Amino acid sequence: MSDNVRYWIATAPVGAASVLAEELAQFGAHDIRERSHDVKFQGTLEVGYRACLWSRTATRVLLSLGSIDAGSSKSVYDAVKRIDWREHLATGATLACDCSGGNESIRHTIYGSQLLKDAVCDNLRDATGERPNIKPERPDVLLHLHVEGPTALLSVDFSGESLHRRGYRAEGGRAPLKENVAAAVLLRAGWPGICERGGILLDPMCGSGTFLTEGALIAADAAPALDRDYFGFTGWRGHDAGLWLQLCAEARERRSARPARRCIVGSDVDPDAVRMALVNGERAGVADWLHVEKRSLAELVPPKGEAGLIATNPPYGERIGAESGLPALYSELGLTLRDRFQGWQAAILTGNPPLARNLGIYAKRTHRFYNGTIECRLLRFELNAASEQRPAEEVRADWSSRPGAQMFANRLRKNLQRLDPWAERESIDCYRVYDADMPEYAFAIDLYGQGARELTGPGARHVYVQEYAPPKTVDQESARERRREVLAVLPEVLAVPISHVHSRVRKPQKGSEQYEKRDTQAERHAVQEGGLKFWVNFRDYLDTGLFLDHRIVRASLREWAKDADFLNLFCYTGSATVYAAAGGARSTTGVDLSNTYLDWAHENLLLNGFGGANHELYRADCLQWLEEQEPKGPSFDLVFLDPPTFSNSKRMDGVLDVQRDHVGMIRRSLKLLRPTGRLVFSTNYTRFKLDAEALADLRVEDISAQTIPKDFERHARIHRCFCVRFN
Repeated sequence: MSDNVRYWIATAPVGAASVLAEELAQFGAHDIRERSHDVKFQGTLEVGYRACLWSRTATRVLLSLGSIDAGSSKSVYDAVKRIDWREHLATGATLACDCSGGNESIRHTIYGSQLLKDAVCDNLRDATGERPNIKPERPDVLLHLHVEGPTALLSVDFSGESLHRRGYRAEGGRAPLKENVAAAVLLRAGWPGICERGGILLDPMCGSGTFLTEGALIAADAAPALDRDYFGFTGWRGHDAGLWLQLCAEARERRSARPARRCIVGSDVDPDAVRMALVNGERAGVADWLHVEKRSLAELVPPKGEAGLIATNPPYGERIGAESGLPALYSELGLTLRDRFQGWQAAILTGNPPLARNLGIYAKRTHRFYNGTIECRLLRFELNAASEQRPAEEVRADWSSRPGAQMFANRLRKNLQRLDPWAERESIDCYRVYDADMPEYAFAIDLYGQGARELTGPGARHVYVQEYAPPKTVDQESARERRREVLAVLPEVLAVPISHVHSRVRKPQKGSEQYEKRDTQAERHAVQEGGLKFWVNFRDYLDTGLFLDHRIVRASLREWAKDADFLNLFCYTGSATVYAAAGGARSTTGVDLSNTYLDWAHENLLLNGFGGANHELYRADCLQWLEEQEPKGPSFDLVFLDPPTFSNSKRMDGVLDVQRDHVGMIRRSLKLLRPTGRLVFSTNYTRFKLDAEALADLRVEDISAQTIPKDFERHARIHRCFCVRFN
């Protein structure tokens, strides 16, 4: 059956599908149809194996089992159960199921994967009397269900694990570049042809060396997945072990036939990055192709040999405005390339296209890529006199003079005139100055350090900008132009240097994403609120560490905390705990699953002079912790419960959904509350509806309206807040 034509889907990072399609054609695939994030094709089992073994750009390779009706949960279950799964799973084989997409019937991927698992297991139990063992990690067979509208595509995941995981990365460094994205960039930039002509690949900011290693694998004609020890097809009943071993032997022969030459050159100013790049190259078996050394941009000179390709991924984070030092870094990179690398080609991948204007070079081609969830631009340059560009300051002045930029600037000035006196009168140091007042400029803009001296240095404002991610219906180029207009006017209107403008793209988060680290600069600032001090971080996380819309909630907790034992669940950076301590709480207890945020909370307490045994912090799943504490009985007078909207963190048992689970969370928390105590429940889920009937035996007061600050009046549902007490 190995020569039978089958239907396949190969997924890829957005921007890499066309490169993947070219690869698949080389492997013998036909009827190739590419979309933004995947490629559908036909081919034999050998073609599927070659895609798993040789594709440098694919994320997953899926063997299609066909489309099924997904109009209801029952139709999915029935269609899956009708398949004879004995053709795919041997007796005793382990199974895992995955799901993506969704529709009105299957809204959660976890539910979709459960539905798939139940149908397969019930089929095999009826046919053989046994259910397969479920093994979430590295099962013998991994099934995938992709729900899209009224239909769903069912497949066997041949890759098993994402193919970008080559296995050579010892450690990632700052914001690591995914291996298949790096390979797609190099293929798009023409590295194979440059290498054949004797050219050199150079990355002057190599980090952990992903471009270097992937470039060396291409130069060495090495199959990127040859050394992987797990695929999703080896336990599949249709697996042709002999064919697979034959293809692996062929790949080893090809690799050994290509003699190494040191045509891959990397450098970085960070010695740890240099070490990581060398280790990763060694682990990938391409160390003989690499030369990596510690060197700054100022020291960069062309290596001896033919001109070639400069490929690099400068730091950028997820921001619109430039972070401290980044405009100068891009300017220095551009100057170095223009002055010393005439005749070379360059491919620069950045998640912040406005920063690339500081390069001072015209891009001959621009491509959109996604590195994980970060939207990036690949800028391709031919380094010659004709490619030089105007200075970034001139370009910024052009953007700020556009009519749209002027309208945005006028609105921002009016907001400042209205809110500045109020903030000064109320001694508010951090506040929101703009919140999508003009729908086409969908940004939230917060001022930090308003009119005060920072504790970490000279007094100056910092501006934190969050862009609400535009829907797919919005023209992306128009959205990028509005970002540039905002970037151009913010420094002047808000009287801040551009290095003090920090930003993120705000979009719905999955699981614990909103708390995950985005960068590794560890740069923090101390700001004031309510006479207290808090560390904030503008660079490394999606949020700064201080939710400004909770300002009144925190003040209320301080008022109620006098002589109370205070419990802060999902305590984050502990700002509510600091307020409670300042209000005279007898003791405070904070619980969170993140060591990073518990450390942050501890530092916030110390910053305000609170420490010792009366202020305890615990790393735990809050729901498990509540269950463990229940036998101790009521121990707290004031409880603050502010859970994430949704979380499926790998460190938690199960999935938390605030809408579905809020009654249970409140009930569990109340078991630790003394009879005269008070529980404050808050959520930022904008469509939240309290189940009043399920809590009818309690005194529940909706205090949302009175806890929305003046600077958040435009976004009155930014949080919902309730005070819960016993009758």
